[in-house]
Amino acid sequence: MPEIIDLRSDTVTRPTPDMRRVMFEAEVGDDVFGDDPTVNRLQERVADLLGKEAALYAPSGTMVNQIALVCHTSPGDEVYCEAGCHVLNFESGAPAMLAGVLLATIQGVRGVFNAEQVEEKLRPPDHHFPPSRLIWVENTHNRAGGTIFPLEECHRLRRLADERGLGLHLDGARLWNAAAATGIPERELAAPFDSVNVCLSKGLGAPVGSLIAGSVDFINRAHRFRKRFGGGMRQAGIIAAAGLYALDHHRERLIEDHRRPRTLAEAVAELPAFSIDLEAVATNIVIFDSAPGGLTGEEIVERLKADGVLATYFGRTMVRLVTHLDVDDAGIERAIDVLRRNFG
Repeated sequence: MPEIIDLRSDTVTRPTPDMRRVMFEAEVGDDVFGDDPTVNRLQERVADLLGKEAALYAPSGTMVNQIALVCHTSPGDEVYCEAGCHVLNFESGAPAMLAGVLLATIQGVRGVFNAEQVEEKLRPPDHHFPPSRLIWVENTHNRAGGTIFPLEECHRLRRLADERGLGLHLDGARLWNAAAATGIPERELAAPFDSVNVCLSKGLGAPVGSLIAGSVDFINRAHRFRKRFGGGMRQAGIIAAAGLYALDHHRERLIEDHRRPRTLAEAVAELPAFSIDLEAVATNIVIFDSAPGGLTGEEIVERLKADGVLATYFGRTMVRLVTHLDVDDAGIERAIDVLRRNFG
């Protein structure tokens, strides 16, 4: 049987041999007591990369997103986010259950919205309405296809937040990709925001873990909620070591993951069974529509799977393919061959 080409997500990567070695050799302590030296180094490194005072390591991107919500808001507050954002669509209703907030959606263009759209949504200071509290940005934007939120618009949102007394949070799970694609350092992309989270298991290839960064006071508050959510880990240096290795060795190579989707997307565009927005292919995600061929996304995924290519259906007729460090040029060519053979 031919090798499986797994394009479901950039979270499916396996640790490289060198990453496994540093995990095996990692110095550890009890992170709940704050004395795991490898976790501490990881937190300090990420805080420095993002230009923030402090950072906190947690098991998942969903957890740090929820920590951000509860740290910035009180139950009944309103949060402004793009309609396709991860925290609304892919976190199992956690904002309602854990933070008790309302998510007011803004219809963006490829995941991007502007300060004027937020201002139109803001509530007057009247007890009939939920208090306006937080603006939420996702960069890169998963459901829009890995698109990049413009830095200049982030600064405009910062000015609006300051004028109206709002918080500003960045879900930067794939911020590494945005930095690689634009050449703008992560700290500049994160600068307008009060808090920012990043993921180590997307793109960078670590097996587990995300971090949230902000002021010292914000991270002290985040510690309490990480504990409440069950995110305190003990000898977590074993996995934190993988994160440190990924930061040192896997950030620069992200540009390879951005080159390959363009090849893949252009091949998809040639197939009459699909339609695709090539301008949305900015980093490592390709999303296409199977409606022209009369098939559902689930049907496409099943046919690809039967021929050794794994994908994700992303809506009734939408399919997502994600490149990562475990898929090389030969893997992309094989995926293209499978697409052409099945749908050409």
